Amino acid sequence: GHGTGRTAVAVAAGDYQTCAILDNGDLKCWGWDLYGQLGDGRSNTNLHAPSSTAIDLGTGRTAVAMAAGTYHTCAILDNGDLKCWGWDNNGQLGDGGSNTNLNAPSSTAIDLGTGRTAVAVATGDFHTCAILDNGEAKCWGRDYDGQLGDGGSNTNLLAPSSTAIDLGTGRTAVAMDAGYYHTCAILDNGDQK
Repeated sequence: GHGTGRTAVAVAAGDYQTCAILDNGDLKCWGWDLYGQLGDGRSNTNLHAPSSTAIDLGTGRTAVAMAAGTYHTCAILDNGDLKCWGWDNNGQLGDGGSNTNLNAPSSTAIDLGTGRTAVAVATGDFHTCAILDNGEAKCWGRDYDGQLGDGGSNTNLLAPSSTAIDLGTGRTAVAMDAGYYHTCAILDNGDQK
């Protein structure tokens, strides 16, 4: 399975793919690869077991957290960079709008704002959210049902907004989860939004 002597320290399941972070920081995914959500750079070939080689996250980079959406996968790297791959029909990969599916992580990380890094990531059906190192929360991708939390334009975002979600005066997010068409956050005072 994962490689000789390796164990999994985190696992995430999307609708059609499963991913694991191994004890050495390698990231591997398996399952259905119709839109490149396995991230292995291959020609959308389904895998019935983890590959022998890890996903290429960049030279010397490892994964510390990840999330799997319906047709896309995202990982936070050891330097706080956030990268996504798979289907990009609504901008959920956060790369600014090519709407081009990626079968491997991009060489450039998502722009979360000057000097900002990601500490948590959540993936919905066609949207992605992150908690930043300063406790701000940002979402991008499909917004048909207000799941991006930006106040109601219901306009898809192809990259993280320059302004964070309004969680309330002085409030920050400590945990997030995203469902099919919704997003939830737990705040630093224990409130849920």
